[in-house]
Amino acid sequence: MDSTEKKRNAAKASLEFIEPGIVLGIGTGSTVNELIEMLPTVRDRIDKLVSSSKASTEFLQQHGFDVSTLNEAGDVDLYIDGADEATKRLHLIKGGGGALTREKVLAGAARRFVCIVDETKLVGMLGSFPLPIEVLPMAQVFVAHKLLKLRAQPIWREGFVTDNGNHILDVHDLNISNPLEMETRLNQIPGVLTVGIFAHRPADVLLIADDTGVREMRD
Repeated sequence: MDSTEKKRNAAKASLEFIEPGIVLGIGTGSTVNELIEMLPTVRDRIDKLVSSSKASTEFLQQHGFDVSTLNEAGDVDLYIDGADEATKRLHLIKGGGGALTREKVLAGAARRFVCIVDETKLVGMLGSFPLPIEVLPMAQVFVAHKLLKLRAQPIWREGFVTDNGNHILDVHDLNISNPLEMETRLNQIPGVLTVGIFAHRPADVLLIADDTGVREMRD
């Protein structure tokens, strides 16, 4: 089974969490795109849709959906998104696509967060995947110097600007043995807008697709 088929299976498994009258938040990325292609089959269950990126909003509109802002929608009943890494504690690294700030806002606003991944994203400890951090452009060098003091290697994602007009530092070789503590610590650096560690607000449900099907993990 190839990775696209696994992503499709994980996305399909998340459809059962979409209940009638729901305010649904949609994330960003290749696995979420598989979900968006299936959403018309449950269109009658969705009251409002909120998206975490311009790219997902455009893709949803191409499939005939109206997309609300979070301010218009209010509380989100369910947020479905992928991840770059996930642990059995349901802690995540997200932001490979650069949408981490809006993803974190929607995850925080959601009553329930379902994360859809294939089994390659499941890890014993976060940090093999470079940690994305969204920074204000004026603070990019300052934040990078702070990260170097943590013995990490921040690399500017050159030529990329987030939907919020900011820059991304992809941080290599960072010790994330304690995701909660590290998320808090990095959030304290002036100029950091969002850290791609999702530990204070982890997933509620992790749907993991492999060759045998999709298994569900909860903390």
